[in-house]
Amino acid sequence: MTTKATAMREWTPEECAAKEREWTQALFTLRLQKSTGQLENPMKIAEVRRDIAWLKTVARQAAPK
Repeated sequence: MTTKATAMREWTPEECAAKEREWTQALFTLRLQKSTGQLENPMKIAEVRRDIAWLKTVARQAAPK
C-alpha cells in the first residue's frame, strides 16, 4: 500500500480525497483487527499511517497560499 510522495503529487484533489478516505477506513479496520487479536502484520498499521501523513503533506504543499 505504500505509495511514493512523488506519485501522490500527480493525483487530482478528488483522487487524494478518495485515497485518504480509503486509507483512513483501512487504518480503522487494522486497529480493530489488532484489538481482537486478528492482525497478522502489525507493521501494516505504521505503513498506512505513513501513507496518510505523506498524502496530507503533499496536499498541504499543493494548496494555494
